[in-house]
Amino acid sequence: MPRLVYTLYIWLAFMPIMMLVTLILGIACLATAPLIGPRRAGRLYAVPWSRIGLALCGVSVRIEGSHHIRPGQSYVVVANHLSHIDIWVLYGYLGMDIRWVAKQEVRRIPVVGISCVALGHIFIDRSHPDRAIASLNAAKRQIAGGTSILFFPEGTRSRDGTLHPFKKGAFRMAADLDLPVLPVSLTGTRAALPPDTLRFSPAHISMNILPPLTARDASDQAVEALLQESHERIATATGQRELTACPH
Repeated sequence: MPRLVYTLYIWLAFMPIMMLVTLILGIACLATAPLIGPRRAGRLYAVPWSRIGLALCGVSVRIEGSHHIRPGQSYVVVANHLSHIDIWVLYGYLGMDIRWVAKQEVRRIPVVGISCVALGHIFIDRSHPDRAIASLNAAKRQIAGGTSILFFPEGTRSRDGTLHPFKKGAFRMAADLDLPVLPVSLTGTRAALPPDTLRFSPAHISMNILPPLTARDASDQAVEALLQESHERIATATGQRELTACPH
């Protein structure tokens, strides 16, 4: 499809349709989530919302490694972060009940923010460390019975497309809760929607679910080793092992 035609389609068709879909599914989520619970509400509303958004903007998703997910097991999921579309890919195709850790600003997005609250997602106020820690401690109570928590351990989207060093929060939580870390690599999402733009493009995206990792214990050394191994596996899966390295 010529770029001009696709751009007109995005602004004249995709955007209005997705606003309507978001409004309808968001209202349904808010009305029913207190009755049916966040897990079922996510499956009924958030998963279709994600898949519809990807399909309408011409994005296909290839999934590898689904056999590494054990049904009924809770995980701390960590993924590289290249684009806002990452959330659609993970929510739509990971096939897990997940709660994701988002910055406080997401809460202010009309319909989306309040729906995320209803679905039990966790908001972090990074300008107030004490509040951020309290939010994560509260989130720990939700991570059981097959419900998992999703982190983007780089802390924000990569503006240059390379994998940046990871922060320790996700790995500390995994060690403290004795949960396996599930590394996930994403490629192609930056081409579908570059950071800080609304320049959508058709794209082929790959999501590779890598073998889970566990901490030896809850010591700082074990947490650091878990962080490093997760970073190395994602870097290798995205073809960036030679480009990036975490500082020790």
